[in-house]
Amino acid sequence: MKKVIKLVNQLIENKETISTMESCTGGFVASTITNADNSSQVLKYSCITYSNEFKIKSGVKKETIDKYSVYSIEVAKEMSKCISKYADSTYGVGITGKINRTDINNQYGNDNEVFISIYNSKDNTYKEMKLLCPNKTREKVKKYITNIILNNLIKITKLNN
Repeated sequence: MKKVIKLVNQLIENKETISTMESCTGGFVASTITNADNSSQVLKYSCITYSNEFKIKSGVKKETIDKYSVYSIEVAKEMSKCISKYADSTYGVGITGKINRTDINNQYGNDNEVFISIYNSKDNTYKEMKLLCPNKTREKVKKYITNIILNNLIKITKLNN
């Protein structure tokens, strides 16, 4: 909880905002941010795009999914930039990957491999991450992923202060 409070306070202090487009984490990152007081000042928008169809409707290019697969850093990058631009937020977080299951609609990609991108609209840069997640319950893996994202966001927002 301390991390999310620190992040929200840093974003407020910097007059910055954040939005998320989450797939495998199912909104867990955005939900965690809303646990902090004053999160409504910084969290502009969040969406869950489990299906390729809704990633595309949210701005991810079908060609990117077809070329690299939905489970790729390229798709995570498009997710992060699209959500930042859509919500006009300073930072966009895009997350795609597999947690403890085979996806019958997308037969490629490694199990427990997650791709994360944090887009910074101030300088048009990305922080890219590829995680090999522990083979634990979905809830524990979502917490693991969210913790890594919070750590990175705290570093990024601190640098921009």
